[in-house]
Amino acid sequence: MTKPSPDFWKDKRVTVTGGRGFLGRVVCRMLNDLDASVSTPPSSEYDLRVEQAARAVEDGSDIVIHLAARVGGIGFNMRNPAPLAYDNLMMGTNVFEQSRLAGAGKLVAACSVCGYPKVLPLPFSEDDIWNGYPEESNAPYGLAKRLLIVLSAAYRRQYGFSSVVPVIANLYGPYDNFDLEDSHVIAAMVRKFVEATERGEEQVVLWGTGTPTREFLYVDDAARALLLMAERYDKSDPVNIGTGRETSIRELAETIAAATGFQGEIVWDTSRPDGQPRRALDVSRAEREFGFRAEIPLEEGIKRTVEYYREHLAAAPA
Repeated sequence: MTKPSPDFWKDKRVTVTGGRGFLGRVVCRMLNDLDASVSTPPSSEYDLRVEQAARAVEDGSDIVIHLAARVGGIGFNMRNPAPLAYDNLMMGTNVFEQSRLAGAGKLVAACSVCGYPKVLPLPFSEDDIWNGYPEESNAPYGLAKRLLIVLSAAYRRQYGFSSVVPVIANLYGPYDNFDLEDSHVIAAMVRKFVEATERGEEQVVLWGTGTPTREFLYVDDAARALLLMAERYDKSDPVNIGTGRETSIRELAETIAAATGFQGEIVWDTSRPDGQPRRALDVSRAEREFGFRAEIPLEEGIKRTVEYYREHLAAAPA
């Protein structure tokens, strides 16, 4: 496994936007273990949609890792298209401009697999990300994140500003948002199956048909990829960060059911949307350019996520 270099990160001044969130928390833990000097400005005090706040966040940083985002699952996306577009666009453009003006040495701006077109040949290649419109339910979010690729190329060409754009697969793991209305699929399923098992329920109802596919990346693998990319990559060409493994939602549900000990019936509510039909990434560029390969198998990652949720059940959102 290729690991970040302690020599590179020691005493580096690193600002992580969204550093108190799901992925940001793991990135900061890794950075602290590498003896970097880490700043995680709270969103309650620094609204990145405002220029002055973004400048204050980035000032004096050797590296900025931009993870702050307005994000959620299918239901959240369908209820909030305008805030997802506006908030993510404003945060992205402000972070680029203010990082440049503040003299940051490098910016890592996290994009999402949701930026890919709805229908593409599998696996998704970075070269095809502009070849169509995203799946409708997450298009406002996906297009706002896709713009980061444009910003990276434009700022490099205009100002020589160093930035990179990882395109990250569906994340999961401990510290995720387990709210049933707004969470992503694995977190929602983990909560449903754990609670059904604890209550002795005979059925779990899940959204859609179970036929769509996704690619799931454990949060620790994602964090390691971001640090490797900051160290070893300096191009504006986007890079897929994932596992290269395509998993159907039905297969995912069966895996989570087994991990939680649920032995009842899984019922598919086909009145609910499926989202994008298929997703799987070509991850060869990441391995070729900076040696990243995901290490945590889906089954192991789900086991860890279930254990975390059970240990923190009382603190989970109502």
